[in-house]
Amino acid sequence: MKILVIGGTRFLGRFIVEEALKQGHEITLFNRGNHQGLFPQVETIIGDRNKDLALLEAGKWDVAIDTCGFTPLQLSETTKALADKVDHYTFISSISVYKDWIPHGLDEDYPTLSLSDAEADKIGYGTTEEINMHYGALKAMSEAAGEKNMPGKMLHVRSGLLVGPIDYSDRFSYWVKRIAEGGEVLAPGRKGRNVQMIDARDMALWILKMADERVSGVFNVTGPTSPMTMEEFLLTCKKVANSDAELVWADESFLLENKVAPWTEMPLWIPEEHPLSEGGQPWRGASTISIEKAIQHRLTVRPVEETIKDILDWEETRSEEERKAGIHRDKEKEVLEAWKSSQLS
Repeated sequence: MKILVIGGTRFLGRFIVEEALKQGHEITLFNRGNHQGLFPQVETIIGDRNKDLALLEAGKWDVAIDTCGFTPLQLSETTKALADKVDHYTFISSISVYKDWIPHGLDEDYPTLSLSDAEADKIGYGTTEEINMHYGALKAMSEAAGEKNMPGKMLHVRSGLLVGPIDYSDRFSYWVKRIAEGGEVLAPGRKGRNVQMIDARDMALWILKMADERVSGVFNVTGPTSPMTMEEFLLTCKKVANSDAELVWADESFLLENKVAPWTEMPLWIPEEHPLSEGGQPWRGASTISIEKAIQHRLTVRPVEETIKDILDWEETRSEEERKAGIHRDKEKEVLEAWKSSQLS
């Protein structure tokens, strides 16, 4: 295939390009040129998608893969520019499009978030703050904007948590690194709570397969393909790292009372018994998103042990820069001591 990748050098896009090159596809990158040395053998069109779409006028590709679209204006303009230049368009969306994660096993038909047209128009291309504030709604509206210009030719990938080496979010790698360091490790909530994530390399493989077959529609895409509990995940980290880590499980009420932030300080944890916002319901369905449709379309994922091992290897190459996720060790120690004291009283 001749593939246009919009973005393609940071995380998922990088793995898509690497895999596509392995498979012998012809790649064109369209991005701002922040990592120009990464794929020197690949044609790269340097430009900003918000103002330089005219740079794509001379090209023609079999498929386009959009890894960095965040607002409906971006998707509307990009799909309009490419409607007669590509046969298939993959848009990386998110499971954050759903209005909540209250029910277990929600599928692609569950209601999504939205903004008014006036609100979306005001956001336009969006600042980082605006995109973060309205992320799910903007992704959902972006799907609709793209579909309007390329009906029946779009694959909307509602991605779960992407993990793997070079993951700059640190959400999964926090646990891998922390367990490897050993000692007492603060673990959140119920041991048997489900967790979901997918190695970005598996996502890349599936996307290329679907693009090659011109599969269209909306798909939840995460993993593993069989349920995994938080305890199973952390014990697997311990086994792979040959660690002496001791998991200390603190219940969610205690963690919230001690201002331990779900997802950011304790990645992969969303409270099951306490709502995230006042007056709402707990998001008990988090990490039980249905991926049955993607599995029916031959989604496969590697063993989590392989991902953990590769992250451990990658961690050895990293400096001790400030991490984007995970509880600070001093705070973790304080919370652990407070939890153990509470269990003695």
